[in-house]
Amino acid sequence: MLVLSTAHLHCEDAAFAYLEAKLWPNGPVCPHCGWMGKHYDLAKTRRGLRKCAEKQCRKQFTLKVGTVFESAHIPLHKVLQAVYLLCASKKGVSSHQIHRALGITYKSAWFLTHRIREAMREGALAPMGGIDGMPGAGGIVEADETFIGREPGKPKARAYHHKMKVVSLVDRDSGQVRSVVVDDIKPETIWPIIEENIVKEATLHTDES
Repeated sequence: MLVLSTAHLHCEDAAFAYLEAKLWPNGPVCPHCGWMGKHYDLAKTRRGLRKCAEKQCRKQFTLKVGTVFESAHIPLHKVLQAVYLLCASKKGVSSHQIHRALGITYKSAWFLTHRIREAMREGALAPMGGIDGMPGAGGIVEADETFIGREPGKPKARAYHHKMKVVSLVDRDSGQVRSVVVDDIKPETIWPIIEENIVKEATLHTDES
């Protein structure tokens, strides 16, 4: 049987069952708290939906949460088709090809292919602010936060309360930009991101906030 004829590439229920077996070989794990005990099956409400039974959590989840498939409105079996096509092609597959093959919009195909390629990328990002050939020397990195778009599930409100919070770092010497979506803009949230992404020798430039 051809790989592209397998059930999980054509049937949504089979796609969920296939990924659950791969992701949770020993049973469901709550992506919010890591609970591996009892879960409530809410599949009658929505395909693959579960609720954590841990008293301190009680959050709902599916296998998509915390993965490359999260928040994707494209059927899961089509996403798996795109993963297969990207992995199986020696010369790569363009977003236009995915758009035509899967019968989805080009915009959806573009976001999907970029998300899959990012998940396939190896290694961690090198810290910013270093100067090549000058050990112990650091450049200048600028940091600032902004608010864009709208957080999923949040009603529109005044100011920025309904928008996504993004912290951006800019290496002044190389022009490299790195952005991270955060839950809030409190110092205790932002500081670990700065420590992880900037060399110790770099000079940090930011505003008063």
